[in-house]
Amino acid sequence: MRSSDKPIAIVGAGIAGLCCAQGLQAAGLAVEVIEKSRGPGGRSATRRGDGWQADHGAQYFTARDAAFRAVVQQWQQAGVVAPWQARILAFDGEACTPVSNHEPRFVGMPSMSAIGRHLSEGLAVRYDTQVRAVHRDGEDWLLDTAEHGVLDQRYSGLIVAVPSQQAHALLSKVAPELADIAVHSRLRGCWALMCRYSADPQLPFDAAFVNNGRLSWVACDSSKPGRPKGHTWVLHAPAADDIGGETQAELDAIAESMIAEFVRLGAPRPDAFTLHRWRFANNAENRSIGSLWSPMEGVGMVGDWLNGGRVEGAWQSGRQLADTIIASANDNAL
Repeated sequence: MRSSDKPIAIVGAGIAGLCCAQGLQAAGLAVEVIEKSRGPGGRSATRRGDGWQADHGAQYFTARDAAFRAVVQQWQQAGVVAPWQARILAFDGEACTPVSNHEPRFVGMPSMSAIGRHLSEGLAVRYDTQVRAVHRDGEDWLLDTAEHGVLDQRYSGLIVAVPSQQAHALLSKVAPELADIAVHSRLRGCWALMCRYSADPQLPFDAAFVNNGRLSWVACDSSKPGRPKGHTWVLHAPAADDIGGETQAELDAIAESMIAEFVRLGAPRPDAFTLHRWRFANNAENRSIGSLWSPMEGVGMVGDWLNGGRVEGAWQSGRQLADTIIASANDNAL
């Protein structure tokens, strides 16, 4: 990629895309983030309703890498994250065992979506803009969007920071080698059920890994620091690869099956609930590619799915690609 005053386009305002944008901008490179949703953060998301909220995507994160731990410490000092001292169990269908808390688990403050808002500060971000196709015009990149057609802005580079299936769809014609890696890194779907109680269910745990049955995870969102008073629980359940397009009757059946499993764990039936579909949520396999960059075309990919999943993996992927592009720009300037 040649040096240019035209911005680099980053499609997707999840953790990986935002971290990459931060690194590039800090080095003096112009960037613009394009996001189809109305806010940043990707799956580090929070749903809000009348008097309640729930982190229905990423539940928490850990910090194992020294560089990431230093960043998390900065986030703590800024009041963006805090440790979650949760009572966590693991259910295997017959017995339950405590899960060690020796490794700190962090959550956003006052919600997981706070992380994305913090990372997006000072960045140029276009929200409510879905990129449906990308094209090369000479040495520039053009973005075709569902809402605005082809954007007037021309871009000197393109970074795709979306789930693997969506990355493949965008890059299959313009960067087939990158698209081929994306198509072999499929993300699985997930159902998230947000359950509200008027009274405390009084369960002997704050969260649990469920290793048998319909559910995979349950957590009392209200037990996290900085949350509003209440009794809100989040249930996760794996979904089929072809998730999407369900009828209301099918959605109701999915919710009821998740509630039935929660009741088997000792919970009462919730007073109200909301079901959310994550079409692309979990890695089918843990890949350690990190990020990908094609310098001749000026196109790359980032995402947690390229780096073992997790919030930490997303941060590392974005920062790694930013470092790669900065080094390339410096070489071109010599």
